Parts: sequence; C-alpha cells; structure tokens
Amino acid sequence: MHVVHDGPRQAPPLVLIHGSGASGASWSPVVPALAGHHHVIRVDLPGCGQSPPSPSYDVPAQASGVAAVLDDLGLGHVTVVGHSSGGYVATALAEQRPDLVGSVALISCGPHPDALRPQPLILRILLSPPFGPLIWSRRSDAMVRKGIRATAARPVDVPDDAVAELKNISYRTFRTILRRNTEYIAERSVPDRLAALTVPVLVIFGTADPRWDPSSVRQYEAVPTARIELLSGVGHLPALEVPEAISELLLGWTARQRTLSAPPVVPDP
Repeated sequence: MHVVHDGPRQAPPLVLIHGSGASGASWSPVVPALAGHHHVIRVDLPGCGQSPPSPSYDVPAQASGVAAVLDDLGLGHVTVVGHSSGGYVATALAEQRPDLVGSVALISCGPHPDALRPQPLILRILLSPPFGPLIWSRRSDAMVRKGIRATAARPVDVPDDAVAELKNISYRTFRTILRRNTEYIAERSVPDRLAALTVPVLVIFGTADPRWDPSSVRQYEAVPTARIELLSGVGHLPALEVPEAISELLLGWTARQRTLSAPPVVPDP
C-alpha cells in the first residue's frame, strides 16, 4: 500500500483515507495546515493511486491493509479521517481495531444506499455500459476533471496528481470497488456500525452534496459519540471546496480529543 508522510513523525498521527477510485493526492489542499500539528499519513487504497491491485476490494480487507501499515509504523491511538467511501474503511478499521483507532472523522460519508442521489450525467456515462467501458481508457484530463467537479457545489481546483492517479485505475477495478462499498453499507449502515462502538466520531457533511442526500446526515444522530457539522453550500468535496474550513474542523476535533484523553493533573499535596 502506497503511503505518503507529512509533518513531524513525533506529532500525533492523523490518517487520511480517500474515497472511491481517488488517491491520497485528493487531500493535498488540507495537508499543509494539518501537517503543522500532526504526523499526516495518506494511504492509496488497493488498486488506487500508486497502490497495486488487490485480490479483494472488500471494505474489511481494505481496513486490514491500513491496519497493517499502521502496525508496521508502530502507531497507536490514531485519528482516522475518511472521505466518502473512505469513511467505510475508517469505520471498518474502528470495528476491527479499537486498540488502534482513537477517534474517527467522516466527511461526505453516505450512511446507507437509500441516501444515494441520482448521479450527474457525466458519471452515469463513465460508469455504466455500454459507453463506460468504451471511453474509460480514452478519458482526457479535462474529462476526468469534469467528472470530479460534477460532485462539487462550487468551483474547485483539482490537483494535477489527483487527476493523473485517477486515470490509472481500471474500469473493472473501479466498478468492483463501488460494488463492495455498497455491499458494506447495505449489510449494515454506517451509523448502526458506529453506534455499536465507543469511539468518538466527527461527521462533516455539505448541505449541497449532489451525491448523497444531505438530510441523511441526521442518521448519525443515532451514534451517541457523534458530533455533526454541516457546511452550508458545500458539495461532496469539502477538502477541495473549503479546505480552510475542513482543516479548522479537523484540528479542533483532534485537539479536543487529546484534551479529553489526557490523564487528569493531580495537584501536589
């Protein structure tokens, strides 16, 4: 699994997990601010970015791969941030390894298949037969950028490396990843999974998300440890649309979690 490190290694670890078919490069706009306070670890999930394909794209298998990376690094009590379906991997990681995950932040993470909205036309063309398989390998940079921007609610600058790495993923792999993600949340919703855990959860959702029904964020109210933040006029790509706001929310969240987990100060007698 391809891994990129930013920030001082001795700082509190912050793991960033991208959404379907994307890569760690999709986090680039928020990394500078986060790396000033954290050891930021960006992973490319199997078959995405610079990571090779995998025999399995099941969400629990992807989470096990992330856990292996963190174990190799000797890290523990990490904050895991997942964008979109990267939130499913973050959730599965918390399910598997409560010893490893100190808190979870979910950004634009659809809770259940019923919350999925009709997709923009360009995505339906790219992802569905008969045209999808025919034009996938011929996608231009401009077409990839248009597909990414279709899920935003405001103009965004898409990093060049994010475009290049998205073009590397095969049509078959991308479709398989989407199916496995849907299977994971259809089996049990994300809020139900998190409600069964004790891990603190931050949920960030844009009120203009064209991919997931923004009102579905209220399903996360069933999670006793959840804090919900709504971003007015923001679509499915908050890290690209409002990177300053996302950085501020994440840094505030991690600072609060460190304060809550710190041992109490006992005064001298």
